[in-house]
Amino acid sequence: MPEIQIRPLKDGPNEVKGPIQLLDSKGVAFKLTEDPIYLCRCGQSANKPFCDGSHKRVGFKSEVSAR
Repeated sequence: MPEIQIRPLKDGPNEVKGPIQLLDSKGVAFKLTEDPIYLCRCGQSANKPFCDGSHKRVGFKSEVSAR
């Protein structure tokens, strides 16, 4: 089975690597053409669920560490 990795980037989006299927709220699949993809964590992206760099503009801060 291919490996999927999800990594929250410091002060930025979630980086998702590997073969995934991303569905919208109605269950329709997004056409993914890039690997990795970057998913918004700050809530400010104009291109949700994808990151558009808005986290830099709004000063989003978050560093996630494994426990």
